[in-house]
Amino acid sequence: MQGLTLSGKYFETFGRPLIERRFGHVRDRIAVGLVGDGSECYGFDDEISRDHDWGPGFCVWLTAEDYRAFGPALQAAIDGLPPVFEGFGPRCQSRWGQGRVGVFEIGAFYRHFIGRESAPEYPEEWLLLPETALAACTNGEVFTDPAGEFTRCRRALLDFYPEDVRLKKIASRCMTIGQSGQYNYPRCVKRGDTFGARYAIIKFCADYFSAIFLFNKRYMPFYKWVARAAETLPLLGRTSRERIIRLLNEINPVDCEEIIDSLCADLVGALQAETWTDSNSDFLVDHGPEIQRRIKHPALRARDVWIG
Repeated sequence: MQGLTLSGKYFETFGRPLIERRFGHVRDRIAVGLVGDGSECYGFDDEISRDHDWGPGFCVWLTAEDYRAFGPALQAAIDGLPPVFEGFGPRCQSRWGQGRVGVFEIGAFYRHFIGRESAPEYPEEWLLLPETALAACTNGEVFTDPAGEFTRCRRALLDFYPEDVRLKKIASRCMTIGQSGQYNYPRCVKRGDTFGARYAIIKFCADYFSAIFLFNKRYMPFYKWVARAAETLPLLGRTSRERIIRLLNEINPVDCEEIIDSLCADLVGALQAETWTDSNSDFLVDHGPEIQRRIKHPALRARDVWIG
């Protein structure tokens, strides 16, 4: 059983009855789910995942006022729930795994990930937020949120970046994808620079994945889950993942360059389909400035095209 399913069942079996029995007068102000760090929040956990920070448990989110009023009492009650459920548990908490389940104040929960209690208002603020943190605080599942306080920020973040910010990031990715894969990789190979060549491949793959997440309006998660998450992306997801895995396993530089070229051609086609570029160049660096010119926000449009 995967952790997200386990969490939902555990809540329905023990958590919801506890809230009804002891906190029924405030049940309409209590949000519950499983969101945050950990493979189970993405649905990517397996047997290997169960050795740490995995097992029966769920998150509870309260407003600041409610957290002060009854948060500690609710936490104490939850701590008294059975630690083992359907043969799983108790949770084995690692040194760095504190605070993944339990009772949270809503603002503090979001501050932990993105340093603020609500979605940004201005494009420059969006650019400061780590994408992996945005992925973590919007993953998982909310089992119940009658008042909607927790999901208000969640929905705003899931609406994704403002379009100008998305274009700025895609423009930057075109620059670094083209630089690392199409330009620097073959040069490093010619010089016999093994480290530089392998690093260029990794940089190319990471930024390519980033670009297709941006295309699909999905935040790219922690690197360990990027390839798994890419499979679910409708645009360029599964096919790109397959070729990137092939590229990482390939040792023949000529074959590597062919895979790189095919991936870049697909990306150029996607850019042209969105009418973000008028260029017919097969070199992605030529498309970055084209995309940047489509940005309406003057300050973003004036930023260095390489930075995003």
